[in-house]
Amino acid sequence: MLPSVMVVFAILSCTRAENPAVQVTLTDKWLQYVKHVGAGWIQDKLEHITFPDISGDVDILIGHVYYTLSGIRITKCDLPEPVLEFFQSTGLKTSIVGLNAALVGNWRTSFGIIHDSGSFDMAIFSVSLTSVVQLGRDPDGHLSITSIGCEPQVGNVAIQFHGGASCRYRSRICPNVQTAIDDLESHLQAMSISYDVNEVLTVELPLTSPPVISGDDVNLGLKGEFYSIETHQEPPFVAQPFVLPKEPNYMMSVGLSEFMLNSASFGYFSAGNLQVLVNDSMIPPKSPIHLNTTSMGMFIPQLPKLYPDMLMNLQVYATEAPMLSLQMDVVEVGAQLGAKAFAIEPNGTQVPLFTLSVETRLSGKMWIVDEKLKANAMLDNITLTLASSEVGTFKVKGSLSVAHCVLLVAMQSMFVFADGSLLGDGIVLPQMKQAQLVNPVLKLEKVSFNQRMHINVV
Repeated sequence: MLPSVMVVFAILSCTRAENPAVQVTLTDKWLQYVKHVGAGWIQDKLEHITFPDISGDVDILIGHVYYTLSGIRITKCDLPEPVLEFFQSTGLKTSIVGLNAALVGNWRTSFGIIHDSGSFDMAIFSVSLTSVVQLGRDPDGHLSITSIGCEPQVGNVAIQFHGGASCRYRSRICPNVQTAIDDLESHLQAMSISYDVNEVLTVELPLTSPPVISGDDVNLGLKGEFYSIETHQEPPFVAQPFVLPKEPNYMMSVGLSEFMLNSASFGYFSAGNLQVLVNDSMIPPKSPIHLNTTSMGMFIPQLPKLYPDMLMNLQVYATEAPMLSLQMDVVEVGAQLGAKAFAIEPNGTQVPLFTLSVETRLSGKMWIVDEKLKANAMLDNITLTLASSEVGTFKVKGSLSVAHCVLLVAMQSMFVFADGSLLGDGIVLPQMKQAQLVNPVLKLEKVSFNQRMHINVV
């Protein structure tokens, strides 16, 4: 039971005393589901396990008979559903009562020069086990697991070769449990706590503090900070505390603070990835305005005279890292941009025309559908300032409609996840092997400490 319970913890374990940008709460509903599924999984696995050889000796007054039991495997196992619960703000307690198993194997004995061998059938009755593990955090932020209690009981063992061996089996149960826990602890220690998201970003997910366990759930706080792989530069802001509300009717709740989203924005910015070249082919065909000197002549009269019938490019780039703000059911984005226009001469040479400073604010909604995170965006406000011009002065106010159209195109290509996938096909949510999210619910909330994005999974 224990390995299956730890699968999700192993995935989540990925430092300092700092505010987590990600919080994960696993409830008793999740624990009971894992218990039910894990019991069936273990039942299937037990029938494919081969046990280590068992050797010993028996005193028969005239000497000792030495024996070895080898090739021991389970042919039938009656595994009752375990009792699994959060334990005293410490960890997990697993109890199994009434396990029965039938085993077969080979035996060999030696008594002086006399040797014998054969096979055997064994039955183990009324096995009970109570195991308690403590969940913690190591200095690097990995999840740690420590056995703090193990109580085995074996009712009886019947074997044709030798009866009354229950004490021998009972003495082996807890050491085997400890070995399994040690193996899992070694695996957790070897796990990476940072992961490359793509060729630009990496995310660090160490635990910021030991897991907090109550009577009906466990909460894990993770650093949840994105960095540019190239610069690994710290953002000029820090994570603020936030509270993830209890949702006992869901198996799992995940809370992401503004800090995590904004650290991704800063990572892209520091890597120089928040820029896009907009050309006329990217403008919707039905748009009344296009990126060419003729169309732009409505706002800049001298432009078609200086550069007649030429296509244009517009280099749009962030001058500061865009900042996201999570409000109730809405995401707001503030961005400081630059937009440099070029005319494209017949030989392909790009001639600089002018540069605009752009202050803009967008808002949008996010939702989950088909196991993907999707979003839309709407340009709420835009302020243009002429920063420099190679074609003379012109009234910037009149070009707002152009900027609105062009910037919407730029946002779809540049914002949120540099490739625009969030605003297009959506981002596939992380999946676990042999598990999937069922009925996920996404909430955007503004709370007293910090804004958060909150995902519940039934």
